[in-house]
This record gives sequence, C-alpha cells and structure tokens, in this order.
Amino acid sequence: MRAIICRTFNGIDALEFGELADPVAGPGHVLVDVHAAALSFMDTLMVAGRYQMKPTLPFVPGSDAAGVVLAVGDGVQRVCVGDRVACSDWHGGMAERMVAPESGVVKLPDGVGFEIGAAVRYAYGTARYALATRAQLRPGETVFVSGAAGGVGMAAVDVARQMGATVIAGTSSAAKGEAARKQGAAHAIDYSCEPVRDRLLELTQGRGVDVYFDNVGGSLFGTVSRAMAWSGRILPIGFASGEIPSLAMNLPLLKNYSVVGCHWGPWAEREPQQSRAADEQLFAAVAQGVLRPQVSDVLPMLSFADGLQRLARRQVMGRVVLRVKQSPDASCAAAAWLPARRAA
Repeated sequence: MRAIICRTFNGIDALEFGELADPVAGPGHVLVDVHAAALSFMDTLMVAGRYQMKPTLPFVPGSDAAGVVLAVGDGVQRVCVGDRVACSDWHGGMAERMVAPESGVVKLPDGVGFEIGAAVRYAYGTARYALATRAQLRPGETVFVSGAAGGVGMAAVDVARQMGATVIAGTSSAAKGEAARKQGAAHAIDYSCEPVRDRLLELTQGRGVDVYFDNVGGSLFGTVSRAMAWSGRILPIGFASGEIPSLAMNLPLLKNYSVVGCHWGPWAEREPQQSRAADEQLFAAVAQGVLRPQVSDVLPMLSFADGLQRLARRQVMGRVVLRVKQSPDASCAAAAWLPARRAA
C-alpha cells in the first residue's frame, strides 16, 4: 500500500512517501480501505518526537481517516465488510489501509461523506468530552476558546454554541476571528493585538469566563487564568504555543474555580461504550446539520508535507484532509460543507 512513513523523529521534512505491506486486522480490530485522512497539529508533534507518546519506528502518522471496511478481526460485532466508516487511532491514517480498534470505528450516516467523516471524531470527540463530560457546560454560560480557528478550536466553538453557551473566540488574526464568528462565536478577540483580560471582563460584564477551553497554553494561559468567573473551569487541551504553562494556585483558591483534565484519547480507550455513544450522537448531529465541521482544504496524498507545514505554521482554519482514494463518494449529500478551494 502507499503510505506516508515516519522513520525518524526529525519532523515533517524527514517523512517519506512510499510503499508498506498492508496491515492485518487482528482480534478486535478493523481493516479500512482509506478514502480520506485528516491531518492534525498532533501529527506535527508526533513526527518530531514532541508528543507525549512516541510510536515505535517506523510508523504511519495520522489519527483520523474514513473509508470502507475491508476485513474484521475476531470478536468484532458492530461493523461488517462493506460498511462506510470513520476510524481513529493514535497513528496509521495517512495510508491506503488503516487498522483501528473496533472502539475507534463508527459507521458514517447517509449524507456524510468520507472527507467530512475523517474530520469529525478526534476534533469533535475532544470538544464534546471536554465541554459536556468534564466541564458539564450549562446553557447560558460563557466559554472562551483559544486557538479557536484550528481544527479542535472550531469544533469547540461549534459544540459550545450547540449546547447553548455564549462563545468568545480567541485567535491570532482578524481573519481567523471572522472564521470563528461564522462557526458560531458571539465575539472574537485577536490576542495578537488586543488586551485579552480587559476584553474578557468587558464582554462578561466583569464576571469573567465560566469555561476556558485552552488549545494554546503559554503566556495566554496566565492571562486568562486571571479572568475566570466564580466556580469556573479551565480545560487544558493542548499547547500550540510550544510552552506548557504553570498556574498560580491562589487564583483557583480565590475564585473557587477548577482545572479539569480532559485527555479524550485515553478516556475513549478506557470507556469504549460511553465513547461509542458519544460518537454516534456526534455523527448524527453532523448528518442533521446541527454540527458543522469545517474542512478548509482537501489535498492530494502527495501534498501531505504542505498540509502539515501549514498546520505547524498556524495557517489553517478548520481541518485539512488528504484525498487518499479518488473514487467519488456517491452517498455524500454534504457538498456544501466542503471548501470552495480544493486542490486537484
């Protein structure tokens, strides 16, 4: 099979496009003929050896894909050969074949195509788990999402909006702020040039933020930690700034707020039944148009490095997807969600 191969932890430039033997579906696993694979910021960290887990070399990067089931291992009961599915694992997506545990595979509803399907599970799974399960977000609360124009950020804006929250998007440019507004944010703060704490207090009438969904870390975390509401919740999601922040513990003491861990991947592995139910709800909401995944570009497989470099440089709004298989997805009725600009 054709695949993107990581042989050393030397970053995007060291990745190879080559041939590997087809993987095999072992017990409890599913082999998928990949039609589309979504790229993520996590991939850029993993191929550089900077993520919290390091796969055994060589490996195929890519956590999210979508396609058609080719084979199932012993014990698999929820999907069959021929099913259209989205699939996720820590790596393996950027190839013509992917093996994923059954717990990481969900059927695609009619009307949700492969390119959208590949972009949902990791980003929306993270957002839903953080906001609904961990923060227990309530209608009418205010959510500040940093890195709001990225893949997980856009998903968080969408999920929080759908849950009835007022969303404030934090972005690094006016264009990204406008993209977050179109996704459902009520307000946007450009933290490259605006005083974040002052703006947050202004927009919340001095109350502060109920839930802080933090994709960025760094100095921004310290700023927003001083603009939290009474009984607020901070959700550490990622550290796109490259700096893991620290917290002055007198701040949660004085405001009675919490820092709530929310690592979706290990939770999904530990709680497969809950994760499966969440997946099915998310994909149903996408099929109904209640949730609106944003795919900014669909690139040919050979353009993988360009897509990953743009992610690393924070030049992406929404998700970037690789088109692995050229065959049309006849059951996709969601063409309006796909970007106007598509690579040939």
